[in-house]
Amino acid sequence: MPGFRDIVGHEQTTEHLRAAIAAGRVSHAYLIAGDEGIGKKTVARAFAMTLLCEKNGLRPEGPADAGELPDACGECSACRQVLSGNHPDLIVVSHEKENSISVDEIRQQVVEDVDIRPYRDGYKIYVIPDAEKMTVQAQNALLKTLEEPPAYAVLLLLTQNEEAMLETIRSRCVLLKLRPVRGEQVRGYLMKKLAVPDYQADIFEAFAQGNIGKAVKLATSESFGRVLELSENILLHVKEWSTADIMAAVKKLAEDKSSVQDFLDLAALWYRDVLYFKATRDPDGIVWRDRLREIRARASVSSYEGVQEIQAALNRAAVRLKANVNFELAMELLLLTMKDN
Repeated sequence: MPGFRDIVGHEQTTEHLRAAIAAGRVSHAYLIAGDEGIGKKTVARAFAMTLLCEKNGLRPEGPADAGELPDACGECSACRQVLSGNHPDLIVVSHEKENSISVDEIRQQVVEDVDIRPYRDGYKIYVIPDAEKMTVQAQNALLKTLEEPPAYAVLLLLTQNEEAMLETIRSRCVLLKLRPVRGEQVRGYLMKKLAVPDYQADIFEAFAQGNIGKAVKLATSESFGRVLELSENILLHVKEWSTADIMAAVKKLAEDKSSVQDFLDLAALWYRDVLYFKATRDPDGIVWRDRLREIRARASVSSYEGVQEIQAALNRAAVRLKANVNFELAMELLLLTMKDN
């Protein structure tokens, strides 16, 4: 059942919003900030669905019934309309240009529309994804609505960078910053909802760094699965490879250069595990737990200095690739360093 109860993490934000609903103190404008995939749209949808839910019977002029903090039922006609994207009182602002939201788009979809009363006797909610893409003119056009909104209007501005918003906009919004989700919550979600094996969930969680949207994307991405398979092959066997084997691996990496950063990140996790196990002999602290035997073997033949040299080589390779140094040369030098240390 979609709603606040199904949001993974972000407890402080969801409790704030539910308490505001219960107390009848819903603000007219919220600025929900956080990285891409962190859960901004999920939080906004749960908030909007709860405000519009028929079973809650919420009205802008009064608080919700006392008792348990309100949530969307997920079953009524209003909730189903929100989930299908067809609720007449939930307007998600769209824009034609990829990198900007124009003043005309804000005027047509928000400023001129907001004076039209809700179709139902309750709230009317506007969601502006990528709000940082609003031009200065668009933000200024929105300002009057933020200053003098109708009682029924709630604006949810979603942004990856609240600093890109005008101070006059930020000062009229309640700022809610979404922080990274705890690792065990990300792993639990992947294992329960997507049936991801625990050892893979560890890798995806470490990669996502608390961003559950990114973790889900990785877990369901065929391209990342291919990079993971290729990376494991290199990391497991590079020590025994000939120069010809290394050149073949470089050629394979060159087939999808856009995924090479994923390879570098996976390799960094691998050698982090090698160094950690070499120092502690603690199997519970490593990410690649399904490769414990290989991690242990690599830790036994590599010196601390050797692993640190590989880690430095990974950093050098990333810098060189960003500087458009010859791809094959950069990767060949990296794999030779991995082989020799």
